[in-house]
Amino acid sequence: MAGTTPGPPGASGTPGTPRVLRAMNDRAALDLLLEHGPLSRTRIGKLTGLSKPTASQLLARLEAAGLVVATGTSEGRPGPNAQLYTVNPRAAHVAGLDVNSRRIVAAVADVTGATVGQFELATPGRRADSVVRQVADALDGAVKDAGLTRGDVHRIVIGTPGAFDPGTGRLRYASHLPGWHSPTLLDELAAFLPMPVEYENDVNLVAVAEQRLGAARGHEDFVLLWNEEGLGAALVINGRLHRGFTGGAGEVGFLPVPGTPLVRQVVKANSGGFQELAGAQSVPRLAKALGIDTPQQPYAKVAAELLARAADAYEEDEALTELLRQYAQRLATGLASVTAVLDPGLIVLSGGAVAAGGEILRSLIQSELAELAASRPRLVVGEIDRTPVLRGALERALADTRDEVFDTSR
Repeated sequence: MAGTTPGPPGASGTPGTPRVLRAMNDRAALDLLLEHGPLSRTRIGKLTGLSKPTASQLLARLEAAGLVVATGTSEGRPGPNAQLYTVNPRAAHVAGLDVNSRRIVAAVADVTGATVGQFELATPGRRADSVVRQVADALDGAVKDAGLTRGDVHRIVIGTPGAFDPGTGRLRYASHLPGWHSPTLLDELAAFLPMPVEYENDVNLVAVAEQRLGAARGHEDFVLLWNEEGLGAALVINGRLHRGFTGGAGEVGFLPVPGTPLVRQVVKANSGGFQELAGAQSVPRLAKALGIDTPQQPYAKVAAELLARAADAYEEDEALTELLRQYAQRLATGLASVTAVLDPGLIVLSGGAVAAGGEILRSLIQSELAELAASRPRLVVGEIDRTPVLRGALERALADTRDEVFDTSR
């Protein structure tokens, strides 16, 4: 795709030189192959605006570099079948980890984004000083499942509750995650693992997954509200995650809200006003107050089951209908404060507790928010319903790895 736009990240040389233009065309072709799947030389030429000879040279160059492979031929069209090309899935591999207090789930994806290995390591009751070993065991399990070795992984992204303070290296806002608060942990992991390691808040990674593959595709500004075991948010502004000074931007569970007593020393309590009002643990309590017989624990699972029942019985069962309405009002109360500060055009509702209520809960929150907020953002239910933290970690790792591996100017 000839032009004068900046070359790929890391490109050397002067913009507009043959070498840089070739690298730009190479990256454009690779991105098209990722987006559309197998393409012929003619189709690549049409999509990039390159001549047939130039497209042929490009494909030969990428094939020699191990970045594309021939894969079958086109059929069902007049004339001879055309050779098809696709991105070589073995050109690079990345790993993602989703960490909570009970388990670590690890996955490996090839450069096309396909998951090729996964492993879950149970961690309840594990010694707090064994975090490095836990990470290594989880990663090795996923790598083995993929038929690879640890050295085949180009980059790993680890998603955790809370966030690592960029100034101290300590994990903040996640006191329930034992062993992850040592100021030397990041250095220990960097020394132990042979590939670059990056860390990100778990809810931020859900937003990455929704922006790349789900309900927020095409949106540069949105808020994602996550409600599962904890209540949190991800803030995306101008296409970038806003993390704040200590990494705590989006920790809306600590937000003081009407309808619940003030929670003081919120970090020590690991809770706050919005969490107490509308976190998953509030749903069984609310159900009990409405006369609905329900267990209280495990609260995240119980909350999801209650809200799913309430959505199914909406306007047929009085108590369950009231449960859904009151819970929608509680969620809208906190979202009104978020809306007043950020004025987002889109709010994505994600996590087990809100996803269980589905479209009915979304509609009720939308109606309540219209009464409580000055602006009226559009609310949608998240589309990444399977391992969204893990998917976001893989997408984050893939973005950086592709920038490196697909840069043919070096």
